[in-house]
Parts: sequence; structure tokens; C-alpha cells
Amino acid sequence: MGQGPFSPTQNMDKYTTHSPKSKARHASPSRQPTRPAPGGGAPAAAALAIVGFTPHRQPSAGCFLKMADDLGPPTVLQKIHGQSMMFSKISPYSLMKNPALYNANTSYSVPLKSYNGMDGNNGFSSVTSVSPVFASAPKEKGLSGFMIDFMMGGVSAAVSKTAAAPIERIKLLIQNQDEMIKSGRLSHPYKGIADCFGRTIKDEGVIALWRGNTANVIRYFPTQALNFAFKDHFKRMFNFKKDKDGYWKWFAGNLASGGAAGACSLFFVYSLDYARTRLANDAKAAKKGGGRQFNGLVDVYRKTLASDGIAGLYRGFNISCVGIIVYRGLYFGMYDSLKPVVLVGNLQDNFLASFLLGWGITIGAGLASYPIDTVRRRMMMTSGEAVKYNSSLDAFKQIVAKEGAKSLFKGAGANILRAVAGAGVLAGYDKLQVVVFGKKYGSGGG
Repeated sequence: MGQGPFSPTQNMDKYTTHSPKSKARHASPSRQPTRPAPGGGAPAAAALAIVGFTPHRQPSAGCFLKMADDLGPPTVLQKIHGQSMMFSKISPYSLMKNPALYNANTSYSVPLKSYNGMDGNNGFSSVTSVSPVFASAPKEKGLSGFMIDFMMGGVSAAVSKTAAAPIERIKLLIQNQDEMIKSGRLSHPYKGIADCFGRTIKDEGVIALWRGNTANVIRYFPTQALNFAFKDHFKRMFNFKKDKDGYWKWFAGNLASGGAAGACSLFFVYSLDYARTRLANDAKAAKKGGGRQFNGLVDVYRKTLASDGIAGLYRGFNISCVGIIVYRGLYFGMYDSLKPVVLVGNLQDNFLASFLLGWGITIGAGLASYPIDTVRRRMMMTSGEAVKYNSSLDAFKQIVAKEGAKSLFKGAGANILRAVAGAGVLAGYDKLQVVVFGKKYGSGGG
């Protein structure tokens, strides 16, 4: 319990050490009440019993010493269910002035405190109380609370990802179209977002825009569970404070903890990301009779393991880990640099300005790290194919040499639209949760 001015454990000797004269004053009888407290004697006795005496018997010095000996912090249950009321003096008359004393259900009180200057002639004829202070213990969710938030967060993820799935697939098709042309699954390049939408709907139907979304939604649950498991561990390992250890130590610790936690989580869910990428880019090939390469999620695993083994499911993993660190570094670096410059004056506490700054930095960091995403996805596309890249560096060199640096940013425009669409749907769904359930659950990260 905190050592504040009202702490029952603070300066205990001050309240338990008395001179003989003081003890005599405390033990002397005081005025008896001339009228009963309202509501009968039972409520009055119950209320006065809280502080250690009955309405018709004044406490002695020994009573003060006993109460002082009993001083101690309340239990957790008392904190949860009770409220603390601080008293200096009390009399039966105060029951009429303080109705709350009649309803002291499961409440606890700080015991009476005696001090040398207390006037014995006054007895306990007045009461001084402060406003009730609820000393609630921190609420622990427990397993059931975590599971509710976890499942509702999964629903949020499913809603936001499913709503943005069409533009997500268009982004992947444009980003990896050159690999699809090499393998004969695409006859000629897409001219843009609109052309990709039109050709996909014409060749495969509207439902095909959600191809690969199931793996993307499933990926959320293990990702969030693993983040929950790893985040505290790595935070303790790299626990640097910006004001105490300096900006650069804090910045490096943030990159290290975020990168380590992200890499550990990604290791377990990377195969799902790989399967989602392969399914989204599995367009019906005109040159191959209009058929698809994979029949579904399980078929992706089966065929990849048969042709490339476990390594085929993890192609591009190393550069993906680098991408996590680069993205976090760009995000926090730009935010810390721009915030003190942009959010000044009237904009300092402006929600819209803070939102736009965060959104702009997210887009900026995403664009700056987009070439890394292109390289890793292009490497994924070579699993099961005859020609493969030797490494992520080899993939980068070949893409730039044969297609130009511009090819590294194919699909970036669709990626921005996907982020906007996903954020908008998620914000609307969060608002709906507040209206229906009275609270907002976890959002669909991961």
C-alpha cells in the first residue's frame, strides 16, 4: 500500500505513543448522546463496530493501542469490494449526518488514530470524513477474459482482412506478375489496378478475388498467440528507457525487441504466408488449358513439400526478418523526427492531426520497405519451379538488371489502397462493437 499522507502504516509511533496524562484524557468518559441515531440502535451499533466501539461505550487508551497494533494494509478482497473512509473522531450523532455509515457493506475503514493534542473533554462528538475513495485492485482478465478478447480480435481480423481481400489479391497479382509470366500462368502484363480487376473477374469470376483469404485469416490466430507469448520476454531483454538511457539505446532496443519477437512469430506462421501468396497468384493459365496449379491450402503444402521439401515453404524467410527491422526502424525514426516538427501549437493535442501523421508515416515506411516485400514474394513464387534465385541478394540483382528498379514497386499503389480500406473497415467494425457490446476488442493485427 502506498505511503501517502493517509497510509495506515505511516508514522505508526506517532499514534501509539502517549504520555500518562494523554492516556488519562483518552480514558475519561465523554458526553453521552441525548438522542438515538436514526434508524434504531442496530444500524448504529453495526456502523460504530466498524471503528472498534459501541454507541454506549467510549474507547479506552488500551483500545487505541489495540487498534494501533491491528494497523495493516487491507487484503486484496477488501480493496476490490470496499471503499476507504478516513475518520479522525466519531460520535453517535454523526450517524444522522453520514447515512453512508448505515450501509457499510463489505467496507473497511482505517482505524482511529489518537494523538497527544486530542481534547478529552470533547470525547468523540464530531466526525471528519473525506469523500469515499474506491481502492480497487487491478482487474486481472484471467484465461477466460484473454480468450474472449482473443476470439473477438480474431473476428475483427476476419472482417477487416476479408473486406480488403480483393484489393490484397490485386496487389499480389501485380507485384508478382513477372514471375507468373515466366512460368506461363499469365499471357501478358497487367496495365494497372483497373485492368487487373477487370481481367481477374472476367477470367475467374468475382469470388476469385477472395482466393487465398482463408490462409490469411487463419494466420492471425497463431500470430497473435505467439506475439502474446514473445513480447514480454523480449521487452525485458531490451528494456531501455528513452529518458534514462538515451534515444539511440532506446531506438536500438526497440528495433531489437520488435525484430526478435517478429522473427520468432514469423517462423511459425511463415508457411501460411507462403501458401496465401501462392494461392493468390494462382491465376487460371490460358496456355495450360485454363487450369490452376493448386486446388487449395492443403494442396499447396503437399506439392511444395514434394518438390522442394521444408525449404520450399521458407523461401524468402531471411529477407522477411530484415524487412521487419527495416520497417520498424523507418516507422519509429520518422515518427520521432516528424512529431516534434509537425504536432506543435494547436496541432499538439489534435486527434485528426495525430491520426494523419501516423497514417502518413505508415504509408511512407511501407513504401520505403516495399522492395524487400517484393523480393521475398518473388522468391516464394519460385518454389516448385525450375529456375530459382540463389539468395535474396541474387533475386534483387536479377530483378533490377532484367526488369528495372521500377519493378520492385509494382503493386505499391494497390497496397496503399488496401491499407486505407482495411483501416476504414476496422474503424467501422470497432465502432459497431462499442455500440453492440459496450467495448472495443482487439483489432485485426498480424
